[in-house]
Amino acid sequence: MSHHCNEFSRVSLLRRGAAEAGRGLPAIESGMPAPAGTGLDRRSFVAGAFGLALSVYGLGKLGLFEDGIAQAASGPAQPVLVSVFLPGGADSLSVLYPALDPNYRKLRPKLALPESAGPVFAEDERLHWHPALQPLATLHGEGKVSVLPAVGYTHPDQSHFTSRHFWEVGATDARLASGWMGRYLDHAGTPDNPLQGLSLDYQLQPALASTKVPVASLAAPDEYTFWAPGVWGEVEERMLETLRPLGARRSDPMLNQAATATAQADRLRRQLAPFAANSENGFGSPVQYPQGDDSFGRQLSGLAAMLGANLPLRCVALTAPGEYDTHSDQPQALADGLDLTARSLLAFQRDLEARGLADRVLTLVWSEFGRRGEENGSDGTDHGAAGSAFLIGTRARGQMVGEFPGLTNLDEDGNLRPTSDYRGVYCSLLEQWLGADASAVIPGASAFARPALVA
Repeated sequence: MSHHCNEFSRVSLLRRGAAEAGRGLPAIESGMPAPAGTGLDRRSFVAGAFGLALSVYGLGKLGLFEDGIAQAASGPAQPVLVSVFLPGGADSLSVLYPALDPNYRKLRPKLALPESAGPVFAEDERLHWHPALQPLATLHGEGKVSVLPAVGYTHPDQSHFTSRHFWEVGATDARLASGWMGRYLDHAGTPDNPLQGLSLDYQLQPALASTKVPVASLAAPDEYTFWAPGVWGEVEERMLETLRPLGARRSDPMLNQAATATAQADRLRRQLAPFAANSENGFGSPVQYPQGDDSFGRQLSGLAAMLGANLPLRCVALTAPGEYDTHSDQPQALADGLDLTARSLLAFQRDLEARGLADRVLTLVWSEFGRRGEENGSDGTDHGAAGSAFLIGTRARGQMVGEFPGLTNLDEDGNLRPTSDYRGVYCSLLEQWLGADASAVIPGASAFARPALVA
């Protein structure tokens, strides 16, 4: 953890420490912008008795859950957008490094990767892939990865908290308290399907924070359980069957709201039960995911299984493994995170293809910013501006979005300048993939160019 700055560690603790299922959303330090989702108070947070591991945000807006989710699951297949966050600010000048640029070795005499370390990036031969990203290079060679080598926004903020917030809300507005995917679901979602927005985490991913429709948080599909001390197996099943009648409708509005929550919990428990039974063999996945202590591969494997079961998912968000705030000891930390992330994403794509689902899913991989062009004195790099992003899927155009700006025209802080704006990327995904009106979701949408992202 020595390579993290204090701000990154504080932000991580704030977001996670108080935001686990059943404990609400995090408190905010004085003077810091509120992250998306803090407008959802505890009254609209379902965390049923016995330690329910799935949390539904927006209970007060729910209607007849069982009918709605059944209709959604039986309707026409919807496109799905998966957001994968690389926490800490991944170094774009290592993810795609300018191997032949002499300025690269001047700026990074110790950290510069050897010219032959990684495969050449076919669309711009000045660049090479980080050697740990060979799996993404393979998918790119198949036309399934669109690369954004320098994505960001004007007047960049180099705070982890603020820059991540901007990406999550889809605007450079520290006061905005709903996520960009959450606002899309407010317009296109339904009031009775919390799985339409799924945070694969113990906490709500702020990009999914909605204001009108429910969204859910679930660590993994086999972890949707009720927990009671000393109760398991057949006794647990009998306990849950006994609780089921509590979901019947009541005449009192407050009791009926509690009954609705109970009915939702029971319905989801039954829907997700097969995943718990199947978790030991990778949820029945036709491909092998990377093994390790991190849950990322298992989460992606479970997500593919949920899509294969025709659960009504629309937007999904999760966090990649790795520690990307590399102020020191960058080479190994960066390589470790990229390696597990890239191998897991390749397995996920192959899983979707084997299940016949690949044309329904696009995966956006992003980080809050890149790193400084010049290395520091601790074998690391400091906070920068433009970063790298990837769009993965058989429907991705597979072409570079925005050019690599080079190292001769860095900004006044010595950072890479953006050649594409993340808000324009969101507008394109909303319009070209999700079939939505971007102006209803992204503030000032008309000002941003829409790159062609979907084939």
